[in-house]
Amino acid sequence: MAVYNIRHVTRYIYEEAVPVCHNVAHLLPRASPRHEWRFAEVDISPAPAVRTDREDYFGNRLTFFAIQEPHLELEVTGRGQVAIEPRSELPKTKVSWEEARDQFAIRGSELLGEMQFSLDSPYVHSTEEVAAYGRESFAAGRPLVEAVLDLTARIHRDFAYDTKTTTVSTTLPEVMKARSGVCQDFAHLQIGCLRAMGLAARYVSGYLLTSPPPGKPRLVGADASHAWASVWVPGEGWLDVDPTNNLVPSDKHITVGFGRDFGDVSPLRGVILGGGRHQIEVSVDVAPVDAECNGNPQLPNF
Repeated sequence: MAVYNIRHVTRYIYEEAVPVCHNVAHLLPRASPRHEWRFAEVDISPAPAVRTDREDYFGNRLTFFAIQEPHLELEVTGRGQVAIEPRSELPKTKVSWEEARDQFAIRGSELLGEMQFSLDSPYVHSTEEVAAYGRESFAAGRPLVEAVLDLTARIHRDFAYDTKTTTVSTTLPEVMKARSGVCQDFAHLQIGCLRAMGLAARYVSGYLLTSPPPGKPRLVGADASHAWASVWVPGEGWLDVDPTNNLVPSDKHITVGFGRDFGDVSPLRGVILGGGRHQIEVSVDVAPVDAECNGNPQLPNF
């Protein structure tokens, strides 16, 4: 079992005072069979006049808050500790992708919860170009898991990781044209391909433990939020796949929430009145607890 401390800090610095803002944060993690969250909390500065912690439609933990006093900075910090059981093995089912697709017609209302993830969503539209790219992995009768892993590997091979070519609003046609992007883009692309085949796929938001180059110290705050995809496998449940790294997540991927696409589980979003131009600083740290116990001075004080 791997144990990590997580800290995610978002800081807005405004040119002019903001008299009021309303925000929604997805920083408190949801329950998961392999994730044991020992504690989790969200701190907000300045202190909000209104705050509500609740579950959203998908069962994710959501924090709504409103600040109703002039402020030049806003800092939102999510922190927690999680213990993760590694994935034991891949699903052994040999169900074909067509059989998985046809379950929605056969079982109808029994699978409404899964079926909603087979439809287009605001950030994921299954265009013909996306469908054509996905079809290359889905030969007739091919086992679903095998086809999904092939698609994961192809996206990793065909698309370059580049933080400068896309933004949070980049569309799938733009990603296909650029042949590059970041984890959000690759997750959206894989989801779009799977939905184009009539399969259910959802967007997963969380964190990924990263390692420094050999001989180099770990840099606190150098990590970032991560995103990957999850496909529904009949009789097995949801299988996570990470096209950015071409792997099946195990005990280094830390799940916070899931939805149809990025818009459902963005870490922090909202509206402000005034403020003028602003800067945003984001710092994420995923610290193995055993490393912290060894006295590494660079690890954060949680």
